[in-house]
Amino acid sequence: MAVALVAVLSPATAAGATSATPGATAGATASAVSVTAGARPGGGLADLPALEPVMECSALTGLDLGGVTDAPVTITSATVSTAGAPAPYCAVTGTIAPADTIVMRLPVGGWTQRYLQTGCGGECGSSTINYTQAASCRPIADGTIASATTDMGHQGSFDGSWAAGDPQAQIDFAYRGVHVTAQVAKAVITRFYGHAPAYSYFDSCSDGGREALMEAQRYPGDFDGIAAGAPANNMVVQNTFHHAWNVLANLGADGKYILLAGRLPLVHQAVLARCDARDGLADGVLDDPRRCDFDPASLVCRTGQDTATCLTPAEAAVVRRLHDGAVTGDGKRLEPAIAHEWGSEPEWTLFVPSAQGTKVGSENFVLSFARYLGYTNQVDPTWELSDLKLTVEGFWRTVQSSSYLSAMDPDLTAFRRSGGKLLLWHGWNDQHISPQGTLAYFDAVQRTMGRGAVDGFARLYLFPGVAHCGGGEGPNVFDVLTPVMAWVESGAEPGRIVASTSANQTPARTRPVFPYPAVARYDGSGSTDDAANFVSSTPAHQPKDDYHWLGERLFSHDYQTRGRAEGTRLVLHPERTWLTRMI
Repeated sequence: MAVALVAVLSPATAAGATSATPGATAGATASAVSVTAGARPGGGLADLPALEPVMECSALTGLDLGGVTDAPVTITSATVSTAGAPAPYCAVTGTIAPADTIVMRLPVGGWTQRYLQTGCGGECGSSTINYTQAASCRPIADGTIASATTDMGHQGSFDGSWAAGDPQAQIDFAYRGVHVTAQVAKAVITRFYGHAPAYSYFDSCSDGGREALMEAQRYPGDFDGIAAGAPANNMVVQNTFHHAWNVLANLGADGKYILLAGRLPLVHQAVLARCDARDGLADGVLDDPRRCDFDPASLVCRTGQDTATCLTPAEAAVVRRLHDGAVTGDGKRLEPAIAHEWGSEPEWTLFVPSAQGTKVGSENFVLSFARYLGYTNQVDPTWELSDLKLTVEGFWRTVQSSSYLSAMDPDLTAFRRSGGKLLLWHGWNDQHISPQGTLAYFDAVQRTMGRGAVDGFARLYLFPGVAHCGGGEGPNVFDVLTPVMAWVESGAEPGRIVASTSANQTPARTRPVFPYPAVARYDGSGSTDDAANFVSSTPAHQPKDDYHWLGERLFSHDYQTRGRAEGTRLVLHPERTWLTRMI
């Protein structure tokens, strides 16, 4: 049984108390109350008493938050709302100087002492609370959880120009914005309810997954539990070589695309014909694409064959290149092997256009990032994909900003010692971020800390058929937050997570997903669309992953830097690491 110590304050004390340590008890008259975290049946969550606010919602606009974080904080509005939630809450908006917007939802009818911070995808720039793959988590579903998010220091400007000449915005996006939001949100919660959260959580996906891992690595005391989905933690490689290769690998000498999206269903059906039944069921989903040995050359047209049923040699070569990932001219890997898994072909429309003359999503991602953010203190609005050098030297010059933008540190010892729990997850059919990156990171954490230590605080889940953060051909709706909460609050180790098809998918299907490396296997009776008829099975022979590539040393903990703004320049400390010596 976990025991949480919380503090109860009188309304008068709470309204005027200040604290320089967010999450700590505020006010001299606080009295300690022991809350026994007994698990409720069917969830493993602590049975925490629901608490009422000790001050009016509108009074939060006058709150003195001096000393809470490293910069002034202003609460600009606080009004009771019911928008987008099952119960009324105090909707709070504020600014953490210089430009981090913070948005909060504080229940006004009974708070069950939990705080949840959600992340932000892409390059952020908006502050919308988004409960990623957690909407059915009970404290969210009943509106009893306090939550917050941030725009990470800038608003709008989805072309990346927000970063030009604004080093503080870059720092806030890299790592500061999420941290100061956690500090301020916990302080506001402490004043509003009279004591701090008993438990604090973070849940997000994509860049939000990077933010989640950045928190575990740089600020291990901010959250008790973290759910990190499809993390863009290898951000610089992701937004340069990975996405640029998606485009460059498909261009002919004439500058036109070789493979168009109309050919993708043909490739997908051939993959399924080759590999679908290898997991025991022909259900349109590969439970582990690494076991698929599909060869695109098998689709090359034979003499006299209807060209609608086959590929040209050039098209087949593109399919192979897109699957395998970016390489130098002499074959050195510029990203972990397998950029796009077999079985994910329907999602490749992100970078395979339907017609000539179309600028695909992958190109937009690279241009936005490389022109304004990816190269430290360099802004070039005319930068094009052709400026990216697919060479060893070009690689190391490009990834220098990984020291502050990427979240690759595999040493999570401080997070583990703080009692933190981490649930990593990824969809096998992710078209944006390869699950191989998450596998490589998890492998690095295990090698750094030892498998036994990792098993005590971290789990990895891989969801068959699921695209980026959701969607896809597999069951793609699930709850990753409740298992984290139960692990933190009652010590219930995560087991199976049941995923279901979304409302518009046919047939209706539920499937269990088990902690990696286990997979779900049909038990031989009942419907194959019912999760109850599947059991956990760990294959005797795991696919041999090859995590050797040019940047494999980025999965280490000895080159990370912190930045400070000096005018329009970003100054990094330490100035020299092994990474800077690579150029």
